[in-house]
Amino acid sequence: MGRMNIMLFHSTYGLRPAVHAAADRLRAAGHRVQVPDLFEGRTFETVEEGMAHRDEIGRDELLRRAVLASAPHSDQGLVYAGFSFGASVAQYLALHDEKARGLLLLHGTSDIEDDASADGLPVQLHIADPDQFEPHDWLTAWYLRMRRAGADVEVHSYPGAGHLFTDPGLDDYDAEAAEQTWKAALGFLDSL
Repeated sequence: MGRMNIMLFHSTYGLRPAVHAAADRLRAAGHRVQVPDLFEGRTFETVEEGMAHRDEIGRDELLRRAVLASAPHSDQGLVYAGFSFGASVAQYLALHDEKARGLLLLHGTSDIEDDASADGLPVQLHIADPDQFEPHDWLTAWYLRMRRAGADVEVHSYPGAGHLFTDPGLDDYDAEAAEQTWKAALGFLDSL
């Protein structure tokens, strides 16, 4: 228990005010938070524009940027966290960092390699139900693979919420679901 070192990754919308607000909320709870900008200053009005930019940069380059941002802090044992696309980045890094302390996934997951090892890694996922980017079949398979890798997984689903329901600047925003998410997430971080 105590203060965590958190690496928080943005969604395909880029490093929007909601990401800074989330980081401030985590800092107010006593955690140290890094918020890397994988899009180097670019933000987007639609998810489609953001996804096009993500695809233009490419997965390998984005992961390289994420690793470079995380490396100076990884010896301290990081909690990796992210929103949607940023959650997939956080998941990848957490599963490849033997010193990872936890994984907080907001609105997204990613594929898991067959040989992935997450021995005892605490994982908390917050997801809309239904979510157009995370269908039920996908989530079931993700959960089973994450458990097989050895992670300690906790899933919170929010019926009727939009995909990025914690971002007050988007149509997806759901104030009640967002508040429940942050309450559970802060409890999760306090338990690490």
